[in-house]
Amino acid sequence: MAVKTGVWGVGAWGAKHARVYAALPEAELVGIYDQDPARAAAVAAEHGCRAFGDPEALLEACEAVSVATATVAHREAVERSLKAGCHVLVEKPMAATVGEADAMLAAAARASRALQVGQVERFNPALLAARPFVRAPKFIEAHRLAEFQPRSLDIDVVFDLMIHDLDIVLDVLGRMPRELSAVGVAVLSSNADIANARLEFDDGCVANLTASRVSVERLRRIRFFQGDAYISVDLFEKAGEAFVIQDPGSFKPGRAAPLALLAGIRRTKLTVAAGEPLALELAAFLRSLGGRGPGAASARAGRDALAIAEQVRDAMQRRAAQWKLESPAAS
Repeated sequence: MAVKTGVWGVGAWGAKHARVYAALPEAELVGIYDQDPARAAAVAAEHGCRAFGDPEALLEACEAVSVATATVAHREAVERSLKAGCHVLVEKPMAATVGEADAMLAAAARASRALQVGQVERFNPALLAARPFVRAPKFIEAHRLAEFQPRSLDIDVVFDLMIHDLDIVLDVLGRMPRELSAVGVAVLSSNADIANARLEFDDGCVANLTASRVSVERLRRIRFFQGDAYISVDLFEKAGEAFVIQDPGSFKPGRAAPLALLAGIRRTKLTVAAGEPLALELAAFLRSLGGRGPGAASARAGRDALAIAEQVRDAMQRRAAQWKLESPAAS
């Protein structure tokens, strides 16, 4: 039976939720709410659903809701939705602060309702195709570059873009980093528009992540280096390759001719299934409500990614303060 769904907040991303719910067999799109009535009416008309005049009326009619408001409004919308008895998928970043995320987790526990987070890149078909090849990586490198857009400028590029790759790294490794360092620069907004973070883990793995929202090109790529393989994933083009050592035990770099070593590496083009990441994510969310799958990213995972994003932001601020003290102008 289809789940009665709604969307709270239909800006650029929330409107996509409405479109996907309207097309999913797992969902019955009941309606939407937005603080801009004209915007709500337009999106509702496009997808043949109702534009509710207040969120309580929407929540009363729904079993599950996507919260896609501005990040600063996530906590209030999520807690009201849970209290009304709805299951919730909240867009990333989960909240404005880790404290707010913890409050949302507690609210979900009190309501005995599911709370999941829209870390949609987990459902990128290219990453799904690569995951079986990724085992105990030693080094991870990610580049996420985007052209400047006049949206999400209330948060920096770490919370806007890098948080996707932070979530991927934490999900792949299954642990939090031991230490991290970061640097960021504000270019066109008052917050950092380009950032680099280095995460180090107890097992020796290092993740080097770069994110920019002031690039002249669009790039979303993540690469995994491990003892028996190298996996390159193009998340934007939804493609990838794996270079796997066929016999790791006999692979001795520096002790054999390079051409002989190359002959022992099998190059595999990833078989990437068709599918829109958001549609895969929302379908998983709805199926999980009936116990038919693992769902989207858990609230705990969303909270962990947010916690590391906060640490990256703090590290950037410390580095900026250090530069200011050490600059010639400060002398």
